[in-house]
Amino acid sequence: MNKHIGSDFDDFLAEQGLGEEVCAAALKRVIAWQIAQAMKHQRVSKKALAERMHTSRTAVDRALDQNDSGMTLATLASAARALGQRVEIRLVPEDQAAHA
Repeated sequence: MNKHIGSDFDDFLAEQGLGEEVCAAALKRVIAWQIAQAMKHQRVSKKALAERMHTSRTAVDRALDQNDSGMTLATLASAARALGQRVEIRLVPEDQAAHA
């Protein structure tokens, strides 16, 4: 009998020790998508964003890479500021995280 029948995917990820890694990857995908959408809406090229951020185009490429979870908060804040946005990060109690 399959021990996962009746459990949810979050339980499975927790059992495998993958919950935080999957959450971080999903968060990075959303952030990269939001940056790309803001760039598209404002018609800002990667080169122009790099100039606004005072960084290299390679750094912008990494920020937009949905699979590169190594973006720092400083880079995120810089990209947001360069696009006229701001970053909001908050902690949510675990019992509320599933319902957020």
